[in-house]
Amino acid sequence: MSHDGKLNILMIAIDSLRRDHLSCYGYEKLTTPYIDEFAEEAVLFEDTFSAHIPTTPGYSSMLTGRDCFGTEVVALRHQGGLTEKVKTLPEILAEHGYNSTAVGYQGNPGSRGFQNYVNYGSGWGGWENRPLRKAEELNAAAVPEIARLQAEGKPWLCLLRHMDPHSPYLPPAPYDRMFYSGDECDPTNDSMKPVMAFKPFCDYFGCWMPPGITDKDYVNAQYDGAVCYMDACIQVLFRQLEGMGILDDTIVVINSDHGETLYDHECWFDHHGMYDPTLVIPLIIRYPEKLPMGLRVAGYNQQKDLVPTLLELAEIETDLPFEGRPLTQLVWGEEASFESEFYITECTWMRKHGWRTPEWKLIVALEPDFHFKPEVELYNLVRDPEEYCNVADENPALVATLRARMDAFIAKREQEQGITNPMLTQGEWNNGAPYATSEEAYNTMHIGDPETARRLQAESRK
Repeated sequence: MSHDGKLNILMIAIDSLRRDHLSCYGYEKLTTPYIDEFAEEAVLFEDTFSAHIPTTPGYSSMLTGRDCFGTEVVALRHQGGLTEKVKTLPEILAEHGYNSTAVGYQGNPGSRGFQNYVNYGSGWGGWENRPLRKAEELNAAAVPEIARLQAEGKPWLCLLRHMDPHSPYLPPAPYDRMFYSGDECDPTNDSMKPVMAFKPFCDYFGCWMPPGITDKDYVNAQYDGAVCYMDACIQVLFRQLEGMGILDDTIVVINSDHGETLYDHECWFDHHGMYDPTLVIPLIIRYPEKLPMGLRVAGYNQQKDLVPTLLELAEIETDLPFEGRPLTQLVWGEEASFESEFYITECTWMRKHGWRTPEWKLIVALEPDFHFKPEVELYNLVRDPEEYCNVADENPALVATLRARMDAFIAKREQEQGITNPMLTQGEWNNGAPYATSEEAYNTMHIGDPETARRLQAESRK
């Protein structure tokens, strides 16, 4: 039962989950049978965006209801903590008698305010460590923690940070071969040659991919296998809530901090680049008391809309400012869509920002990147939804118009918040001065092995 009529909130936040690889979002492979079943009793949002990527700004927006000007967080390796100007969801809920736990998410700016932090396996490892049982390790930590929270007699918030399907993609059997039946080392296949020739990442890939790998489809299949493995493990959590008799008294959210690029745009098997595989994310919310079952909502929305939504569903009032709005406005048809054009940022391995409309995407580099991409990119999302035909040079007037809209928005938000655009104040995002050339970036940036990747990610927690 619920506590004093107050609702529990379970947020299942799945790192690096791209929307178009979930079968409930139309993927041709059955990767998420249990999430599909869950979605039949929930509201599925078809057009949710993580406008500020990657993990650090994504979670910061997800847990505050603010955009990047409100959180002042844009970089993976953010310098310092979350600004004291904002409150996080656990901080807001604490004022209303809630207890809170974050499982697998500690030290990053957006994680501030949880009353308890529970860690589990590192999520990192190489080919010799396979398989990685990340989701099972998360369950081993989460199941007793959810039971403890419920037994304490207070309403609770629990955030679970799933590290499947974040790389390395090394799911256990049978998921490792569930979506692949070929020869990953076929000598006639050369699709992995450019991947293994990419100096900044090749050592990292070499540590967790099969020795001698030649077929990119094998790696894609490991990603899908990791998604399917994670889906099966999430079913354990659904059954726990059901067995405890609290499933319908708990708002359950399934979402992601950002998507993932696989073999897209030369941003191989990672989540940098402001192309839609990274920007679009799944969002499914279940609470039958107030939300319809099996509804699919097409209106645009963003990470910043989640906190206002959860507070409204939980009937918690606050006078805090949010850039986001309750998604119930879309659910009940009060609005067809939220912002149809919006500011997008990335500060992972490249530092760029841009402007996305339903038809166009403008990407502007703030410094040279290690993929040697042009300073300005423009894509027609209607004619070229995969974003492979850069038409910036042919449309200078349109580039100028979109850039003017972006600049006007930036100036407005800078004035409202009394700050400089944080994209311009993260000069140490790469632990050094801004790159002068793509050659410098290419020869400087290097992940190395999984331990180096773990360390680089951990630097965002300092």
